[in-house]
Amino acid sequence: MNPNKALWEKGDFTKIAATMRTSGEALVASFGPLRGLKVLDLGCGDGTTAIPAARSDAQVLGVDIATPLVAAGNRRARAEGLANLSFQEGDAAQLEGLADQSFDLVVSIFGAMFAPRPLDVAREMVRVTRPGGRIVMGNWIPGDPTLVAQILKISAAHAPPPPEGFISPMTWGMEDNVIERFEAAGRGRDAITFATDIYTFEFNGTPAAFVDVFRTFYGPTMNAFESAERLGSGEDLRRELEALFAGENISASADRTTIAARFLNVSINV
Repeated sequence: MNPNKALWEKGDFTKIAATMRTSGEALVASFGPLRGLKVLDLGCGDGTTAIPAARSDAQVLGVDIATPLVAAGNRRARAEGLANLSFQEGDAAQLEGLADQSFDLVVSIFGAMFAPRPLDVAREMVRVTRPGGRIVMGNWIPGDPTLVAQILKISAAHAPPPPEGFISPMTWGMEDNVIERFEAAGRGRDAITFATDIYTFEFNGTPAAFVDVFRTFYGPTMNAFESAERLGSGEDLRRELEALFAGENISASADRTTIAARFLNVSINV
């Protein structure tokens, strides 16, 4: 199996996505009016961005590499009666079956950044966007002190080195890399703008319980614990993550966790 597909079919990312809904809705609202637009949500999960876009009367297609997430997204669309939304499987680096210049807005929020072959990802995103359209990416920032960058950093310290040729998804959070990749896809520096934004996770439970959700359902964290346990450092990993989650929690309630994570908001005019 494609290793990226295996990673995102491991566990159940919908459990993580459930803590991201409010920020997904706020981010879509920031895109401006979507009525009548054709929108592609790439690496869409079960629809944290796609569903609010469809509620805004866009015609939305969600594409994800993970079969269970596509099925979950289609279930959510049916439950909401959103006939203007569908989900299908696909690889961000090779969007088979999607025609050139077929979308007004291509969005990928913490999705396409995890696909291998980043140059191909940028090229495909530009290819399927119509002239005058726009691409929006949300990418975690390497070395950032907030939640997700630190989860991945801590987890990597308890895992074996990545295979030769591996390109970290976190490189998408570096402006120079984004510019290089989209310039190779035909978009000049003047077409690209950056902003730093915040995405908030909201969980009904303690920070330690939220760590357990990541440990049980989030593929990268699951792999980190499996590796750490083989190396005898599983408890160290758990303690480090619990300290991180507790330190980042801004909720005033003892049984609720609210954590803000910083990300790079990228917009590309096509």
